[in-house]
Amino acid sequence: MVTQFAGGGTSRLWLAVGLLGVVACVGCGSSTPPATTEAAPDSGVMTAKPDLDAAALLAEEEKSLEKPELKFGFIKLTDCAPIVIAKELGFFEQEGLSVTVEAQANWKVLLDRVISGELDGAHMLAGQPIAATIGFGTKAHIVTAFSMDLNGNAITVSKKIWEEMQAADEKLNSPTPPHPINASALKIVADKYKAEGNPLNLGMVFPVSTHNYELRYWLAAAGIHPGFYTPEDSRGMIDGDVLISVTPPPQMPATLEAGTIQGYCVGEPWNQQAVMRDIGVCVVTDYEIWNDNPEKVFGVTKEWSDKYPQTHIAVVKALIKAGKWLDEVDDAGEFKNRKQACEILSKKDYVGADVEVIANSMTGTFLFQSSDRQAQRDFNVFFKKYATYPFYSDCIWYLTQMRRWGQIAEAKDDAWYHETAKSIYLPDIYLQAAKELMAEGVIAEADVPASTDGYKPPTKLFIDGMEYDGRKPTAYVAQFEIGKKDQ
Repeated sequence: MVTQFAGGGTSRLWLAVGLLGVVACVGCGSSTPPATTEAAPDSGVMTAKPDLDAAALLAEEEKSLEKPELKFGFIKLTDCAPIVIAKELGFFEQEGLSVTVEAQANWKVLLDRVISGELDGAHMLAGQPIAATIGFGTKAHIVTAFSMDLNGNAITVSKKIWEEMQAADEKLNSPTPPHPINASALKIVADKYKAEGNPLNLGMVFPVSTHNYELRYWLAAAGIHPGFYTPEDSRGMIDGDVLISVTPPPQMPATLEAGTIQGYCVGEPWNQQAVMRDIGVCVVTDYEIWNDNPEKVFGVTKEWSDKYPQTHIAVVKALIKAGKWLDEVDDAGEFKNRKQACEILSKKDYVGADVEVIANSMTGTFLFQSSDRQAQRDFNVFFKKYATYPFYSDCIWYLTQMRRWGQIAEAKDDAWYHETAKSIYLPDIYLQAAKELMAEGVIAEADVPASTDGYKPPTKLFIDGMEYDGRKPTAYVAQFEIGKKDQ
């Protein structure tokens, strides 16, 4: 009986098969050839046909993965792509993992199921592991060794609000207004609504989401106070000029159309859907609010990571491969695989939106309104620019925003920020996965920031030009006119 292994097993397993065949042949003097490796017809996948001893060795190798059968959660957004692609293209399987992926109802359910162990890990808002670990909301030690992407969000307003913004600023009264669009025109509109006793109601996806902080950043940069959180009031509306509430991502366009909210910040494809349905205008992307901002992460509990270290490394390897595949370009610099990714993501079990809607942002352009399509080459970044590396400075930026808006109620010193980041972000696991991929020839040394201390250089690439230096968090928070200050 011949056992065939196709499309599964780690690179180490293939090596074990080949070595065992050679050893068996040399050791017994037999003329029987060693285990062979050949391409399966039309598959592009190498298959191995080992003898029974080799199969036993493979089984032993599989045991080095403490938990090869896994279930991961995600929310229906295009930036779940690394998990979906790793599943669909067999990257998990190549690392010896049998993975089920499952859409979750909302971010809270997703987090709760990771904490309870119903999910092994999940596509998470970057703020979720941070908030859980410091005890804002649900308390649990959540960690990440993999950043899923850069950018990917935008802010959309209703057609009515856009018309009022155009009336407030004649530069916007154009089929192709100049970008980026700041919130100065919206401030005139927001002040009018507030004076009439009916403040604008804006949506975001979760209190510790990037979307919440990006929306707040954009508003505050134009002098619109988005409101504070306090230990006694978790709504985040104290002293606010507008109301900001939670709406699940897929419900954003319908909620906007119903008039319940007048604008929102969300990931794709839910901005593009509003534009294509002609119920909203996208005013700014998060790439314009903060160039190359970190967005989602792959999160697990600290207990899970400690219990299954080799499994964790294998998961990160598969996700890195997926990110690399998503960002591959041809000789002309065009994305090689994004159209295929859009087709996969459009399936009802994944994002479940039309391919054309997903492709608007995923393939290098962005539709702000029907008359205004702009090149947004880096709207989604999944691998280049060290997008997958868990930088401490990324974690610290989220902590500064939690402090700025009162989710962290008490003043903290710089040391606290650094220590907290190092308890949540796990670059050692990432680097181990990357080293194995480099040894296998999958990625290059230049793809990994191996010499980094975990902090990106200071940057002023924000819509308001403020400089962020992750090494100096309290000084960063202190420079803003609107927000809590510790200096």
